[in-house]
Amino acid sequence: MPIAVMPEPYDGGAGLFGTREYHFTGMEVATTAGGRQSARERILETAYELFSRHGTRAVGVDRIIAECGIAKMTLYRNFASKDALIIAFLERRDELWTRAWLQAEAQSRGTTPADRLLAIFDVFDGWFAREDFEGCSFINVMLECADEDSAVRQATVRHLADIRVFVAGLADEAGVRDPDGFARQWHILMKGSIVSAAEGDAQAASRAKELGRLLLEHNGVAAAAA
Repeated sequence: MPIAVMPEPYDGGAGLFGTREYHFTGMEVATTAGGRQSARERILETAYELFSRHGTRAVGVDRIIAECGIAKMTLYRNFASKDALIIAFLERRDELWTRAWLQAEAQSRGTTPADRLLAIFDVFDGWFAREDFEGCSFINVMLECADEDSAVRQATVRHLADIRVFVAGLADEAGVRDPDGFARQWHILMKGSIVSAAEGDAQAASRAKELGRLLLEHNGVAAAAA
């Protein structure tokens, strides 16, 4: 479940909740001819912050409208339904959290594929220590959605699979014989550490990293010393 943090008022597009790396601050967004942020981006930014902090079930359309300061008609002109807005949120989360933040940080912190895999948990360590740590939105939304055939649940599964594709790519570069199977095992460590951190385990990331090093060794891959 997401860790709840009380929202701040809408600030006109400069980033609702400060400067978290995987949120909107500093990101190029669509603007109107007058240079203002487009209504669609204002809605998506507001929904992103609320959904990532509180989950999608607890946040209604009326709250998004109130935070955003728009008419209900404007929201539905840009997003046909709440589900459509949730799917757009998940896509943006994939863009900002998975690719621009987690993958980029892991790539920059390691010099070898094995080191980059382990660096994921170094990135997580800093994330878990934040007061505004909110957990994994893909997992949170998936668990909120009981209908396995819904477009929202299917979107969460796709985005989680995208994380495994990244891990499998590093595993393949490292010489692991079964990159897909390895990625599924590694992803279990990632997801488990997120849940443990939400429980309050301050060492969740380092424990997962330790297990990750053993998994690499089991697959015949050496990593730099801790």
